[in-house]
Amino acid sequence: MGLITGILTLPLAPVRGTAWVLDQVVLAAEREYYDPAPVRAELAALERALTEGRIEEDEFDRREDELLDRLEEIEAYRRDAGHGS
Repeated sequence: MGLITGILTLPLAPVRGTAWVLDQVVLAAEREYYDPAPVRAELAALERALTEGRIEEDEFDRREDELLDRLEEIEAYRRDAGHGS
């Protein structure tokens, strides 16, 4: 960027900075939302609850299906985004 261009576009610097910050927030939120570790931990806790008798089989099946669907969504996102497994 030349000196003249830098001086002329200086008023836009706060806008570029704000856009960068928003991009970073979105990326962090996506990383957290598409992290499979919490879903797997929840599946393990759900199985423990079933074996300890704290939940019924039908409740386990319903919640397990939801969590497995979530894992499929995460895997599809990671595959489409090129993150791999």
